[in-house]
Amino acid sequence: MCASGLQTISPRCVTLYKLIAMNWDVFITCAVTGSGDTTGKSDKVPVIPKEIADSALDAAKAGAAVVHIHVRDPRTGKGTRDVELYAEVVDRIRSSNTDVVLNLTAGMGGDLVLGGDEKVLPFDEIGTDMVGATERLAHVARLLPEICTLDCGTMNFSSGGDYIMVNTPSVLRAMAKQVQKLGVRAELEVFDTGHLVMVKDLIAEGLLDDPIMIQLCMGIAYGAPDDPTTFMAMVNQLPAGAIFSAFSISRMQLPYVAMAALAGGNVRVGLEDNIYLSRGELASNADLVDRAVKILENMNVKVLGPEDVRKKLKLTKHS
Repeated sequence: MCASGLQTISPRCVTLYKLIAMNWDVFITCAVTGSGDTTGKSDKVPVIPKEIADSALDAAKAGAAVVHIHVRDPRTGKGTRDVELYAEVVDRIRSSNTDVVLNLTAGMGGDLVLGGDEKVLPFDEIGTDMVGATERLAHVARLLPEICTLDCGTMNFSSGGDYIMVNTPSVLRAMAKQVQKLGVRAELEVFDTGHLVMVKDLIAEGLLDDPIMIQLCMGIAYGAPDDPTTFMAMVNQLPAGAIFSAFSISRMQLPYVAMAALAGGNVRVGLEDNIYLSRGELASNADLVDRAVKILENMNVKVLGPEDVRKKLKLTKHS
């Protein structure tokens, strides 16, 4: 038995346990718009570049040190990889008087929709967007944000249909190598425990620089569920020394503000993952950030600003 008494743990079992310390100095990331089908559910979800930039700046003023940016097709509201749209958003943010750390998604371009349950091929041309590593990073290479995301695995990503989020090991290695060469910090988005194995392989292969930055993405079908037991299992599997954030979606987004800090992590909120402030009350990004700040401050947690985050994560700010 590992427990030799109510208050003690046998020395031979210590390696089974990882000491988790609360994080008293937390930064907030605001995921501003995402690419999901939320624009028809809330008029507060920003679509055109000016709306996205303005919403990101409002979130920064409310207390977000980092803004995570997707862009949307202004005509349809759907997510897109259009580099010019990213450029307009980034230029608007950089030319403002509000300081904030820029985090651009590199998750687009790995979208595969099968033809159906009986006739898998050909792929659905409307929903499928599959491109190579370099094209997926075209906006990152041009705009040089401080951070960009890498989705660290392939998974069924919705509760129905034939959509698959595709990120093969070879593509992830190629993307990680390019991001490293650009001097951009990779934020490694982890949706399940196996994705952490991929992260550890990238570290072992020298494709990621310290400090390692990980985002635990909880509660997304069919990834890791957002119950506390699964969440702590994910935290216990993190690479040594990694700096992590965590979030969940929908009504669990705000409870995860407290859970992430208690587990030693940082926080993500925003309309990419949740459109409500409370039941039936639609939120803006600034509303969600403001609520997260209040939760953390009521826990006596210090909320870090962008310069503190740059020092903590050893980020390079480009103009």
